[in-house]
Amino acid sequence: MKPERNVPCPCGSGKKFKHCCEKTVAPSQPPPTDVINQHIALYSAGRYTELESRARVLVGQYPNFGFGWQLLGGALQMQNKDARPAFQEMVKLMPNEADAHYNLGIALKSAGQFAGAVTSYRRALQLNPNYAEAHYNLGNALKQLGQIAEATDSFRNAIKLKPSLIDAQGNLLFCLNFSTQHTPADYLLEARRFGNIAAGQVKARYNSWQCESQSQRLKVGIVSGDLSHHPVGYFLESLLAHLDRSQIELVAYHTQAKEDDLTIRMKPKFEQWRALAGLSDEAAAQLIHADGVHVLIDLSGHTAHSRLPMFAWKPSPVQVTWLGLPTTTGVAEMDYVLGDPIATPLEDAGHFSEQIWQLPETYICLSIPETTLEVNRLPALENGFVTFASFNNLVKMNDATVALWARILAAIPSAKLLLKAHQLKDAATVKATLQRFAAQHIGTERLILEGPTTLRANHLTTYHRADLALDPFPYPGVTTSAEALWMGVPVLSMQGDRFMSRTATSIAHNVGLPDWVAANEDDYVAKAIHFASDLAKLSALRNQLREQVRNSPLFDAPRFAKHFEDALWGMWQERCKLRTSKN
Repeated sequence: MKPERNVPCPCGSGKKFKHCCEKTVAPSQPPPTDVINQHIALYSAGRYTELESRARVLVGQYPNFGFGWQLLGGALQMQNKDARPAFQEMVKLMPNEADAHYNLGIALKSAGQFAGAVTSYRRALQLNPNYAEAHYNLGNALKQLGQIAEATDSFRNAIKLKPSLIDAQGNLLFCLNFSTQHTPADYLLEARRFGNIAAGQVKARYNSWQCESQSQRLKVGIVSGDLSHHPVGYFLESLLAHLDRSQIELVAYHTQAKEDDLTIRMKPKFEQWRALAGLSDEAAAQLIHADGVHVLIDLSGHTAHSRLPMFAWKPSPVQVTWLGLPTTTGVAEMDYVLGDPIATPLEDAGHFSEQIWQLPETYICLSIPETTLEVNRLPALENGFVTFASFNNLVKMNDATVALWARILAAIPSAKLLLKAHQLKDAATVKATLQRFAAQHIGTERLILEGPTTLRANHLTTYHRADLALDPFPYPGVTTSAEALWMGVPVLSMQGDRFMSRTATSIAHNVGLPDWVAANEDDYVAKAIHFASDLAKLSALRNQLREQVRNSPLFDAPRFAKHFEDALWGMWQERCKLRTSKN
């Protein structure tokens, strides 16, 4: 499709098309094969900046060549640039090609336009029902919209078509955490399937290691893609600052390229900083094994940037999962899951493929935010109405949670609900969210929907407008709950029957608020009404909550670091005893 003469030339020169590439346009024939191959070679070599420049010239000269737009879109996508216009052109030129719609779906999802991405993926599947990757990415987009049942079906379809698609199995597991329709035994079965796929990709599992059987200093590897402004980074920073470096040597294995100011602050806490992005699982395992790591810690679980399949190679004698996702990994080579007496009681051992190792009080400790924000006066005293809030990912807001929150709003006609989530920057998602509450007879005037804020301080400031927070279920907030408490906003949650659901109970008990954990749905509604009806008591709690949580295990980093060190040494010593007994 030839561009209009007066529009900017697609080559990126900044000139109008008529003054740039119009004269060089070949109206029908494709570019020479060697030219196409040169562009493909640039993509294969990862030279995306150069490819973008050359592909812009290519589509300027051959605007009807759909593959040229695909090359340009791919170059933009790999540089985290907006690829939507390129793939939209590809769709116009190749409307019956599943790949065109699939690529547009990826670009739309990257831009946070999840509803549009769903439409594109579904069109791709109409054209090619056996497109496993399209089923997989449809699941990812549906997941972001909170349509967990549909997302789960999409992941299962992808796995059925391509059993080796381990990312689909991992995302299926991620989605099951937000469903109330399965038991811990069901989850463990699916997790073990993931572990079996990972094990099947291992050529030769390590069974000996270069680290000494006895050591005066443990070398501890941290595997994560979230060593940045991310919940993992917020929990990790203060721990790193208080570990005894005469006892612990830290090595970071960063699984993505993204870095920010928090990354820069954390880097000096590590003796070595290794990049795993772009390395195969085999190469990453070889690197870690050669480094002689005593204890290797996974901070992702089944979340983005995870390298769980690499753990199946067993590059370290002791392997632990912690923090990223509070559940089992299903990877047989993962030795321990780190928890606490409330979140992971020992009677839940059958929920895990790993052995439970309990920290004595809490399995998490949030770093005190780098901000001077104070707790403000209870907003309801000036507003004349109570504002409930949830800043959790919309993925957690399943239909049962929406129905429960609607019951609370129906019982308190003046109350409002403030929702803040990254998905709410998309107008289609806002509309869908309003419709979900409308189906529960809650009008739009009762809801305040907001997207993300760039700075964490601005995010925390939003708590100044909240009177009390509501946890979703069965997967409650962790970071959001700790941040709410820091800002003087108590969190109402519900008791669960597994690690993921018990995180809220652990947090509440560790900050001295056990009464804020409901036993069931009716109790949850009753407690919400009770707490919201006594503004004087709610105001008094708000005024004291900052100091109460500051002095609790949830924010006591030196205390937590000592417990963490003891756990590392305990796991290592247990491994050494096991090795001695075998010998």
